[in-house]
Amino acid sequence: MPFLGEFSALLTAVLWSFTSIAFSHAAVKIGSIQLNMNRLLLATFFLLLTIIIFNIGYHLSYNQVLNLSISGIIGLVIGDTFLFKAYRQIGANLSILLMSFAPGLSAIMGYIFLAEGISFLGITGMAVTLMGIILVVTENKSPDAKYKMTPIGFFNGFMGAAGQAGGLVFAKLAFDQGDINGFVATFIRIFSSVIIFLPILLIFRKFKNPITTYKKNTRALASTIGGTVFGPYLGITFSMVAVANTNVGIACTLMSTMPVLMLPLVKYIYKEKLSWRAIIGAFITVIGVGILFLR
Repeated sequence: MPFLGEFSALLTAVLWSFTSIAFSHAAVKIGSIQLNMNRLLLATFFLLLTIIIFNIGYHLSYNQVLNLSISGIIGLVIGDTFLFKAYRQIGANLSILLMSFAPGLSAIMGYIFLAEGISFLGITGMAVTLMGIILVVTENKSPDAKYKMTPIGFFNGFMGAAGQAGGLVFAKLAFDQGDINGFVATFIRIFSSVIIFLPILLIFRKFKNPITTYKKNTRALASTIGGTVFGPYLGITFSMVAVANTNVGIACTLMSTMPVLMLPLVKYIYKEKLSWRAIIGAFITVIGVGILFLR
C-alpha cells in the first residue's frame, strides 16, 4: 500500500491524542507512576490475547527479539520516565515542545545506525511540520504558562525525546532483519518494559494493587482501559507499522503532530477557544505533512 508508513504514523498521532485525554483524567485519580505500570500490564494482556485469538505468527530471530526488547526499554522505560519527570517540572506544553527534538534525533540516529538518508524535500517537510507544531505548543494562553524552563527540566525533556528516538531506531533494526507483525513487535516491546519496570516499582514500593486502586476509582478504570486501547495497544502497534514502512525520522515527525491533532478535541471537548496562532500553526503543520507525502 502506498504511503502505508506515513498514514500509520498519522493514525498513531490521532490515537495518542485520544490517549492523552483519557490518561490525563486517570493520572489525577491514581498518579502517573501507577497509571504508567497499569497501562503496560493491560496492554500486555490485550496484545497477548490478540496474538492467541488471531493465531498471529511470532517466530522471530534472537536479534529481532533483542532489538525490540532494547527498543521497549529505551523508549517506554527510560524515555517515558524522563518525560513524566519533565511533565512535573516544566509542565506539559514545554515538555511537548522539547519532544520536538525527537524527529531530528531519530533522523540523525537513522543516518548513523541504519544508513537512512532523507531528501532535501523530506528535510523541508520535517522543518515546516515542526515549525507548525512549535507554534501550537508555545501558545501564550496555555494552562501551563505558570511553568518555566529549568536546566533539569530541559535535560529530562530532551532525554525523553532521545528515548523515543532511540526506541524507534532499535525497532527499525528489528524490522530490517525480517517481517514482524505489528502486534507481536508491540507485545515484545511492552513485555520487556514490564519485566524491567515492575520489579523496580515493587522494590521501592511505588506500585499498589490495581484491583484495590480501581475499586475506589471506577471512572479511572474506564479511562485507563480506554487510554490503553488507544495508546499502548493500537497506538504503539501502528507506530511499529510506520517505522517498518518509512524513514524513522519522517515517521517520528508525523507522530509528533499530536498537539495539532488535539486542537479539535480541545475545542469541542473542553470548549476552549482556539487562537489565530494555534490555527496558523495547524495550517503550517498540514502544509509540512503534505510536503512529506510529496517527497
